[in-house]
Amino acid sequence: TNPQKRPTIWVYLLIFSFIFLRPSALEGFVSSLEQEQRRMCSQSFSAHQANGATSTNPHPTTKMKFTGFALATLAAGASAFSPSSFVRTAPVAHSAASSSALCMKYKVAVVGGGPSGACAAEIFAQEKGIDTVLFERKLDNAKPCGGAIPLCMVGEFDIPESTVDRKVRKMNLISPTGKEVDIGDTLKPNEYIGMCRREILDKYLRDRAFEYGAECVNGLVTSIDVPSDHKVSEEPYTINYQEYQEGSSAGVPKSMDVDLIVGADGANSRVAKAMDAGQYNFAIAFQERIKISDEKMKFYEEMAEMYVGDDVSPDFYGWVFPKYDHVGVGTGTVVNRPAIKQYQKAIRDRAGDKIAGGKIIKVEAHPIPEHYRPRRVQGRIALVGDAAGYVTKCSGEGIYFAAKSGRMAAEEIVALMKGGSRLPTQAEIEDTYCKKYDGLYGPTYTVLDILQKVFYTNNGAREAFVELCNSKYVQQVTFDSYLYKRVQGNNPLDDIKLLGETIGCMVKGYSTAKPDAEFSNPVESLKRI
Repeated sequence: TNPQKRPTIWVYLLIFSFIFLRPSALEGFVSSLEQEQRRMCSQSFSAHQANGATSTNPHPTTKMKFTGFALATLAAGASAFSPSSFVRTAPVAHSAASSSALCMKYKVAVVGGGPSGACAAEIFAQEKGIDTVLFERKLDNAKPCGGAIPLCMVGEFDIPESTVDRKVRKMNLISPTGKEVDIGDTLKPNEYIGMCRREILDKYLRDRAFEYGAECVNGLVTSIDVPSDHKVSEEPYTINYQEYQEGSSAGVPKSMDVDLIVGADGANSRVAKAMDAGQYNFAIAFQERIKISDEKMKFYEEMAEMYVGDDVSPDFYGWVFPKYDHVGVGTGTVVNRPAIKQYQKAIRDRAGDKIAGGKIIKVEAHPIPEHYRPRRVQGRIALVGDAAGYVTKCSGEGIYFAAKSGRMAAEEIVALMKGGSRLPTQAEIEDTYCKKYDGLYGPTYTVLDILQKVFYTNNGAREAFVELCNSKYVQQVTFDSYLYKRVQGNNPLDDIKLLGETIGCMVKGYSTAKPDAEFSNPVESLKRI
């Protein structure tokens, strides 16, 4: 017989797989091949980097021929029995991060394209051993938000000045009785609070992640299938979503298998629900964008306003923050959410002539978390930003902490994945990302929680708060803490003096302030998300 006509070993192997191997056995075999392939790719890529080679293909293909051919052969055999559930293919096309298409890379999904998701995706996308997919349901989304960002964020996250509408250097505080205190004299000439429109800031951060290689899915995540053993196995998560195409309002149902998920999808996080992260209390923030005349806008050139009083909020404050060509006027509350429109009318009335004649161009409302989720990491799913509960009391700030948590979580997870060669465990993510984040910002959350309980609960305390802000020391500590995200105040003599002033202001405030209006909503106040 002509030797060239003889059946090769590959033909026998193919026949054997059709006749004797069950699909379940093939699944296990292919899974082991995938793991070995990832290990080989990672070792090859690491060696390539260590040798300082400049070739665009750091992965030798000669060592992969057997694995690649066997994988294709056995996958074909398995498909004869049933539709393949173990050869994972993405519904969305992904560009290869290396020139070897045989390298099996772990896939990370970031759900949510706000500051937390965009900053996380940017880090993952720079790791060549990881496929990164960013889900965002509305790419032109304008989240209801005051839009204030601290100076440290501008530098730390390379935010261009083109995304900053206004540089606020003065803050006007107005007490329940109308007493006004201007603060900002302690700021240096180059210090300011940046005022942004979220649709501009978020788009810039997302686009930067896409430029690094993150894949964009314009879609709404509807549910996530979480394997029962996901904490101890590498079984993939299945993300079910509606994908939207340009020019169509109807979504197309799709699904995608991923190896790790970062939930950056806000207070109503579906990722948090899927992973059983637990519930938290929340505030409702309500804001109207009001277009006022150029003459009136001059007042807000470098000025923002904060109003306190039970008429604008029983536990927060009302604000007038300048934007590009309009002002954002809003308020928020946790304890009396059903009355939010009543409080919104009050803040408009309090602003009075300064916004009189203005045209409301947009109305926005959104929930804001009041504390951490009970569980921020489950298996290979981690929460960041509002989804994790990273909004401060007293100030209601969340943009910086969203961006920072997204970046920190991604950096720690990338380090744990060691070039895409392994998946991190829940304990590892908690011991790195969560532990470091809490160590950096835990004191800030604690201090601001205490301040809110002391100064935002009744009109007497609110009067005292505004009076205290006359102190240059209070202004210095407040601005430094906000601008640079460090708990300030380490002058013992000034701190003792401040304590005495606080007591005096509280006594005076309680003696002059009107009683707070009573309200009751025993059912709605217990609602959690």
